[in-house]
Amino acid sequence: MSKKNELASTIAVSLNNYLDAGAIVAGASGLTLWQNYLGLTEVHLGWLNFISANCLGAAIGAIIGGFLADKYGRKFIYTYNLLIYMVGVLLIMCSVNFPMLLMGFLVTGISVGVGVPASWTYISESSETNNRGRNICISQVSWGFGPMIILLLGMFLAPGGYCYDFVESIGRTFAGESASPVAIEVFSSRIVFLSLFIVAFIAWRLQSRLEESQDWEAAHAAEIASGTKTSLFRAFTSLFSNHTASMTLAFLATIYLAWNMVASVMGFFQPHIYETAGGVSNEESNWMNCVQWGH
Repeated sequence: MSKKNELASTIAVSLNNYLDAGAIVAGASGLTLWQNYLGLTEVHLGWLNFISANCLGAAIGAIIGGFLADKYGRKFIYTYNLLIYMVGVLLIMCSVNFPMLLMGFLVTGISVGVGVPASWTYISESSETNNRGRNICISQVSWGFGPMIILLLGMFLAPGGYCYDFVESIGRTFAGESASPVAIEVFSSRIVFLSLFIVAFIAWRLQSRLEESQDWEAAHAAEIASGTKTSLFRAFTSLFSNHTASMTLAFLATIYLAWNMVASVMGFFQPHIYETAGGVSNEESNWMNCVQWGH
């Protein structure tokens, strides 16, 4: 793979990180708007976080995605996974009740989890040794830019924001002139998720053209030649039977457990905390989180 194609592949795959982080923050930026529109309790909000791309949904997806990426290839994930992501985002965009919103968060979360193992693995396998760090850095930067762009968009589209007149006109068009103020305000969050839907479609078109990982093709050919078959049970057995791998897994689990406890609060609930405990507007909470994320 030429350096130009290698960089293009890295950018195409890195869009997954933008979409993954964006899905978490998009839910956070409009959480209070959905709460007001659907009359949700704090328990409802806890469930949304629990099954989203920030928690259980991503965990389920990662287990499934790692197995599928090893069994069927990285290109298999890129061919279908973002279609699932778009379905989840579409469900959230069109939600008119809590079960629909919950299902949208779950589907999106599972898709995020499925995509993460394939993304990092593909970048590592498709990069030349002396470019691997640079390409992984590009992918990580896209994870950082995702929340900043989504929070900026949320700030501009929020009630009272610079672009709220546009949101209001869209809301009146789809919800009707007699719609309640909270039903109109939630369209700012719907439009934020629409932006993710558009980026996901572009990323899906780019990723569907990627070549399969040569490392995976070689490993798959060796597997066929040896007559062994990949299975989820075999993969976990192999993992836990290796002392070094088990210790590494325990170390990483500890790190990510501690990190995600903070990330779960700051990534999903922080704007809501600013609005409910701090008494600021949705526009101001998005602005504050955007500045915080930038630092």
